[in-house]
Amino acid sequence: MAKVEIYTWQSCPFCMRAKALMDRKKVSYQEYAIDGDNGARMVMAERAGGRSTMPQIFIDDQGIGGCDELHDLERSGQLDGLLHGKG
Repeated sequence: MAKVEIYTWQSCPFCMRAKALMDRKKVSYQEYAIDGDNGARMVMAERAGGRSTMPQIFIDDQGIGGCDELHDLERSGQLDGLLHGKG
């Protein structure tokens, strides 16, 4: 199984939606709740190629974007391949 990391804000509805998809798929992930932590947000944005919106999701250290991109991957059938190292 791939390493999944999600940068979140606790009250962000897009973050909750992204985590809910991972939970439904029974995917373990490391969550970084960075509410109010500007230093952590800068690190996240650097990893994400300048993107600073929440959430930011990484699969095996590859930034895939946010909630919309995650759900696009799921709808297109590509998410399972990424999660199982076949992407």
